[in-house]
Order: sequence, then C-alpha cells, then structure tokens
Amino acid sequence: MAIGTLEVKLVSAKGLRGTDFLGGIDPYVVIQYKGQERKSSVARGEGGSPVWNETFTFRAEYPGSGDDFKLVLKIMDHDNFSADDFIGQTSIYVEDLLALGAENGVSELRAQKYSVVGGDLNYSGEIQVGVSFTQKETQYDGEEVGGWQESEY
Repeated sequence: MAIGTLEVKLVSAKGLRGTDFLGGIDPYVVIQYKGQERKSSVARGEGGSPVWNETFTFRAEYPGSGDDFKLVLKIMDHDNFSADDFIGQTSIYVEDLLALGAENGVSELRAQKYSVVGGDLNYSGEIQVGVSFTQKETQYDGEEVGGWQESEY
C-alpha cells in the first residue's frame, strides 16, 4: 500500500454566478477528500473571478479502504448576517493519479479548469485546480504497519 500526501493547488475561478440579490459574492472553497476537509480563505471583493493561489494537503493511501477516490470542491459565498450560500461544486477523480504515484513515487495533474455545477445542475462557472501525489518513504515500506513480529526469544 502506498501512503503519501495529496496536494491540492487551488488557483482561481471565473464566471462564478452570484446568489445574492445584489449579485456580489465573496467566494471560498471547501475541499473534501475521504473524510478530511480544508477551507480556503474568503476572496473578499473579488466577485465571480477570485484568485486564491493556496495549497492544501491531505493524507492519501492507495489502494486503501473504499473505492471513492473523489476530491470534492464546494464553492460557497460567505455572508456576514446569514448562512453562507452554495454556489456550486466540482469533483476530481484521483484514483489514476494515486495509482501512478504509488508506482513512480510521485504524480501530478497540472493546474487545469474544471466546470462548476450549481444546485440546479446548471453550469455555474469554472475553477482552476492542480493536484499532485507524493508517496511517503517510510522504514516500513513493504511491511504491514501496526502488526506484531515473532521474536527469537
């Protein structure tokens, strides 16, 4: 089993549709991967074309438990006096990236654009994201971690 770091480079978005009556949005992104969650900064005053240039890391293993190798990016609109609004989301499937990283030690999906789908299942803009996986070298490579070994005594 390969264990390592899944690194998500959140670059920017454009064409995000506002949910507020006045149309202005302060977007941020909630990134989820296998029970782990990270949140970007709020792009205040940047409207539908925010730039983040932020990097987030997640623990990843391949093949690991379960088969849901999906990175989910939920774009939200920060509101001061009410609940934040859902703008849209995109999913990036990383199983092939992890498999290649497990084989070569490292793999990368260069930053590219992904369509954002809103709650009404319509196109709601695009988000630019890059993803990489780096396998962690450990002294336990090739052994089961957490088990016991038979001693000579």
